[in-house]
Amino acid sequence: MHSIESLIRSVADYPKLGVTFRDITPLLADAEAFQAAIAAMAAPWTGQSIDQVAGLEARGFIFGVALAQQLKAGFVPLRKPGKLPPPVRALDYDLEYGSDRLEVREDALTPGSRVLLVDDVLATGGTLAAGRCLLESVGASVIGASVLMELDALGGRQRWAAGSDIHALLHY
Repeated sequence: MHSIESLIRSVADYPKLGVTFRDITPLLADAEAFQAAIAAMAAPWTGQSIDQVAGLEARGFIFGVALAQQLKAGFVPLRKPGKLPPPVRALDYDLEYGSDRLEVREDALTPGSRVLLVDDVLATGGTLAAGRCLLESVGASVIGASVLMELDALGGRQRWAAGSDIHALLHY
């Protein structure tokens, strides 16, 4: 894990004063380390029956597609408003400093599909929880979530409903 973690750059006071941004672009640029990260993120789910991996826009797409290939599953994007052709199912949710909306194609999943939710980071948990609610609203069974990193001090894991696991590769 040290080589993976060493490729995540900490940027102080970005995007605003007091925030430390975790830049994953050096990790993405290193093919061997990126493959190792994907293998480690997939490991807890290997051998489980997974129909689709759902990735949260935008960086969740990067990890989600790679995990879907690793787990031999399909990929479903959860998008920001206006990016998918209709019909879509939408969910509005609150963030720490405002609100946002996620959308999924209504026909992207069949009822009962076993879905793994993926994003790059678990911070306050609002986006991940909204993704889960949106997937469940179209009949999916969310078996868990996988994230590259979790910002433990922000307590996002507490917003995740019981009944499925969250796996975080790195903790900050």
